[in-house]
Amino acid sequence: MARDPQVKRDTAFQMAASNIRFGRGITHEIGMDLRDLGAKRTMLVIDPALLPLSPGQTVVRSLEQHDVGFEIFSDVSVEPTDASFRAAAAFASEGGFDSVVAVGGGSAIDTAKAANLYSTHSGDFFDYVNAPIGRGLPVEGPLKPLIAVPTTAGTGSETTGVAIFDYVEKKAKTGIAHRYLKPTLGIVDSENTRTLPPAVAAASGLDVLSHALESYTAMPFNERPLPARPLERPAYQGANPISDIWALRALELTAEFLPRAFHDPTDDEARAQMLLAAAIAGIGFGNAGVHLPHGMSYPVAGMVTQHRPTGYDVDHAMIPHGISVILNTPAVVRYTSSANPERHLTAARALGADVRGAGPADAGEVLAARVIEIMRELQVPNGLSAVGYTDEDIPALVEGTLPQHRVTKLSPRPAEAADLTELFRQSMKIW
Repeated sequence: MARDPQVKRDTAFQMAASNIRFGRGITHEIGMDLRDLGAKRTMLVIDPALLPLSPGQTVVRSLEQHDVGFEIFSDVSVEPTDASFRAAAAFASEGGFDSVVAVGGGSAIDTAKAANLYSTHSGDFFDYVNAPIGRGLPVEGPLKPLIAVPTTAGTGSETTGVAIFDYVEKKAKTGIAHRYLKPTLGIVDSENTRTLPPAVAAASGLDVLSHALESYTAMPFNERPLPARPLERPAYQGANPISDIWALRALELTAEFLPRAFHDPTDDEARAQMLLAAAIAGIGFGNAGVHLPHGMSYPVAGMVTQHRPTGYDVDHAMIPHGISVILNTPAVVRYTSSANPERHLTAARALGADVRGAGPADAGEVLAARVIEIMRELQVPNGLSAVGYTDEDIPALVEGTLPQHRVTKLSPRPAEAADLTELFRQSMKIW
């Protein structure tokens, strides 16, 4: 697709990231952090399964020890919906809180971001939801302090200004994206991933891989349209020289430590390094963005009717986010490699592939093969057909992907309906 010469292109990118504290056993410091921020009453957003476990109990004890008042909101959906976001926002608006704490995976942290946003700024729920599903309005000012304590090594949500949810009515995922949503502080403590089942470690780790790979191969920032004012410069801006550094390091860490974390839950070093990789990838993609694999994943996750994933305590059909993304990745990298073969080869090398002798025409296949090798080691389902989809579902999957402009428009190679149809077809069975 030819570049429109009438569209002015941006010449700048903006880096924004949460403060991150990384270390073993540091969760107990959260009460002191809140006191230093002047917090007196906090909303504690936590996955109910975590409340009796070490991460939840450590946070509660720290809040009590440092006299920080709190109320618990535990109605967190494993995959948040517009309804669960609204419920959290109502709880936050009625509670008179001056701060928010999130303990859990991306679902809990994203729920806390939404609660913080809608209890700070008035407006209709869809005002801030990404266009074209919502109005996509920028957040006009800062939010209350939010401290995030991740317990999965995947989403990197402790570093990003993005909150994702299922829009149930449309059977699609969408979200809210603005740098003001970024947590004030992310407490990255490897003690908090000790109870993560291997299948969950795999799914969340593949999300790390996807974040880093997509941000590194995304459209360059200076090909994006120029915003009318700085506040409207999107959180997802395209590949840029600073995000590139974070993305490549995250790929290297994932290649080395994700298989170890999957095969041996007692490997503390691997679990710690994957938690670090998630935060590093989050800083990268939180500013560069993701593209087609994520855009395609939203209807894959939203339309599921029968798949029950191993390792997840859920009573309904679900495809873990990292799985719904990675199932599309091999087909996508073959498709996008022609836009920048060197970047695809560099990403493959960072993931541990032998790229000696590979030329531009080989880039997509070399990268796809390495991703598939990792998928097979982590016992990922073999394509969309293995999680319940058939060729008859492809038109609906395409229809669910097309509105995901926030991410699909960052693809280095544009993908229209016919292209998406072929990509979904290729993703039905991967090997």
